[in-house]
Order: sequence, then structure tokens, then C-alpha cells
Amino acid sequence: MTRVAAIDCGTNSIRLLIADLDGHGGLTDVMRTLEVVRLGEGVDRTGRFSQAALDRTLAAVHTYAELCREHGAERIRFVATSATRDASNRAKFTDAVFAILGVPVEVIPGTEEADLSFRGALTVLTVPDASEPERPTPQYLVVDLGGGSTELALGASAPEASYSMDVGCVRMTERNIVNDPPSDAELAAVRSDVSAVLDTATITIDLSKATEVIGVAGTVTTITAHALGLTSYDPAAISGSRLPLAKVLRSCEDLTRMPRPERAALPYMHPGRVDAIAAGAVIWATVLRRVADAAAAAGHPLEWVTTSEHDILDGVALSLGNSAHDSPVSSV
Repeated sequence: MTRVAAIDCGTNSIRLLIADLDGHGGLTDVMRTLEVVRLGEGVDRTGRFSQAALDRTLAAVHTYAELCREHGAERIRFVATSATRDASNRAKFTDAVFAILGVPVEVIPGTEEADLSFRGALTVLTVPDASEPERPTPQYLVVDLGGGSTELALGASAPEASYSMDVGCVRMTERNIVNDPPSDAELAAVRSDVSAVLDTATITIDLSKATEVIGVAGTVTTITAHALGLTSYDPAAISGSRLPLAKVLRSCEDLTRMPRPERAALPYMHPGRVDAIAAGAVIWATVLRRVADAAAAAGHPLEWVTTSEHDILDGVALSLGNSAHDSPVSSV
């Protein structure tokens, strides 16, 4: 067993997984935690991190460094995604993280983000054995709906095609939504932006091949919690849940029309997602409808949607089994 720590810093949240990694690629969680720091606040408009966003995020990094020390993490990997890719002053952030944690920040491209999410998402599934002719191997489309970008990865046991779209719940909220609840025109603007990038994505990734869709990340898990009618945020109930497409789409519609006080009062709604969930629901519904249309045209209707609590964070942790990311936590 090797104790590893994976840190995923996105546009909306920063997350930590400390886990024991065995020699066969299995992960046993020691702890998971999340803080909504909104690092990407304003980046779509200004192209830069604000000082307030940096302060919030670096405070969380200090906390994570302490947790890594406390739990004896032997290998650590820190990845940053959409907001850091876009920020012209990213070096200010990456240098500060290195000073705190003692490991470099890897600003990974969207395609690698998609591949890591795919690997993490499939850890909760039993992938059929391709040698069984009576059971055709599913083609999984893993959709990682983040704050600044949404990644698509398609394949059976490994990604065969992937694409990163510059649409995420924070980016679309800041770009298109002013009213609460959003007006029809604002929702249509989000839908239009998502549809436009999907047009480009389908040049690279053939959505008609998808026989199963797996959604990951906080927007999707929150929409799933709403569809399940949970009385609290329950990862065990959410992860691996398989819901009818129509039920997921109804949940998306509910959350786009709900005023802020009602959204905030939902027992499974993280306070940091209240303002961005409507745009996220539009993104998820638009992607699902596009996949459903493509699948129906190919003769295999999409009837179910699966949610996984395991995603890029698990993929990063698993990558530490065959990498040199073994730097100890800094004593800074």
C-alpha cells in the first residue's frame, strides 16, 4: 500500500482525496474533502485571477497541506484545470502553491482532464468482459461538468476519444445570467453557447456511439440528489445511481426555474453551488438531449443516465501508482 494525495483545483472548487493505493490499482479512501473557493471568479471576463479568489484558494491549500502531513501522504499530485489554463497571472498561483505544498502545480489540458475523469468514473462500475459475445461492450460517455469547462470522454475500458468544451456552470452564469430565477432569454443564451461548442465537439467525438452516459462532478451530483429527492447530500445514494433520462431532465428543469431562496434551502445544495446550479442544469440537459438525439438516430435510444461520485480526483490518485509524483509535503 502507498498512501497518496490527489488535489484537483477547478474553477469553482478545490478538492482533496487521500487514499491508500494497492499494487493492483485499487484505491481505499482515507478522506475526501471539498471547499468551494471560486478561483475562477471573473476569469472569463478579465482573463486574470483576482486577489480575493487567490486568497480563498491558497487558504484551502494551507489546510490541505496540513491534512497531507497529518495523514502521512507519501505521494502528492496537484492538478489545476480550466480557470488556471485561462488566467494570464497563473504563475502567481502556481508559485504560491509550490511554496505551501512543496509539489508543482500541473496545469493539465482539457483532454487529459477528460481522460482522468473517465478513469475515475469507471471505478464504480463493473465493465462487461468483452470476450462474452452475448454481451456487447458498452461505449461509455463520461461527462465532467465543471465550473469553467465540460469534458467529454468516450470509450469502453479506456477513452478512445475526448474533448474539452469551454462551457461550465460558473463561466455560463457570469456570461449569461443576471436575473433570479434566470429569464427565458438568459436560459436560451446558455443553451445556445453549449449547443455551439457541442457542434465543434462532435467533429472529434461521435456521440452516436455512446450507449451509456455517466455524469460526474458537483453540478451533476446535485441534480441527481434533487432527482432522488434526498433529505441530505448522501454520496453513497448518489454514486452509481442509474436514473431514467426523463427524470434527470425534469430535475434540470426544476432547478433552472427555482428562485434562489428555494435553491439555497434544498438539504443537498452546497452553498457554493446555489448561484451556478441553474446554468449547470442547462448545460447538463443540453448535453443529454444532444446525446439522446444522436443515440436514437443510431438505433439505440438513451434511456438511462448514471452518476458517479468518482471522477478526475480518483483518476489523479490512480495515476500516482505509476508516476514519479512522490514529493513529500513541504515543511513551509
